Amino acid sequence: MNCIIIDDEATARAIIFQLCSTIKGLQVLEEFPNAIQAIKFLNQNDVDLIFLDIHMPDFNGFDFIQTLKNPPKIILITSDSKLAIEAYEYDCIIDYLVKPISLPRFEKAIQKAEKIDIKNVPDTITDDKDVSASGNDLYINIDRRLIKIDIPSICLVEAKGDYILVKTEEKNYTVHSTLKKIEDKLPESLFLKVHRSYIINIKKIIDIKDNSVLVKKDIVPVSRSNRPELMKRLNLL
Repeated sequence: MNCIIIDDEATARAIIFQLCSTIKGLQVLEEFPNAIQAIKFLNQNDVDLIFLDIHMPDFNGFDFIQTLKNPPKIILITSDSKLAIEAYEYDCIIDYLVKPISLPRFEKAIQKAEKIDIKNVPDTITDDKDVSASGNDLYINIDRRLIKIDIPSICLVEAKGDYILVKTEEKNYTVHSTLKKIEDKLPESLFLKVHRSYIINIKKIIDIKDNSVLVKKDIVPVSRSNRPELMKRLNLL
């Protein structure tokens, strides 16, 4: 397995290089003091793993990842433990190491890198980490805080570009995610996608008229293709 090191501190790069030298089969191809140089290298070379510092001048680690079309496995190296939740947004990030790094912890990260193949991770695992579910609870990441939402309290979910709006009986939440990803986490017994931009809780429907439904105070459009399934799910007399 080959790798590169990206860190603006020469001492940090030297330490990571030394740690890599203790791992059989791990080869450091290059090391870079900034992300720009690394991007130029990656445009012409393939690597299996990147050790990446988060805090770098001008171009931080997360900015760097977003420039990569098909990022390899990435292990973040940082002195800031507060960015772990943000790191979970990226499927390519397989571990998060906080400086100073011990050899046992480094070895554990490498073992994880050897086991994970991010190119073959199924869709049910590569969901946006801003949204996760457990039992009757949905957890969303807002401002680096995990907020628990009672799933039956959700009235509807609306897609808004790269974000979704989750409306509950008491409060609304805007989350960086997609409708498809949250749809997979909601129980089919309660929720139905009635439009390309809307998922509704069928228990919260107040009225149905023509090609729309009233969910609490929101009028939600129902597409022609989704209407038969909606009518099938309702308890009609």
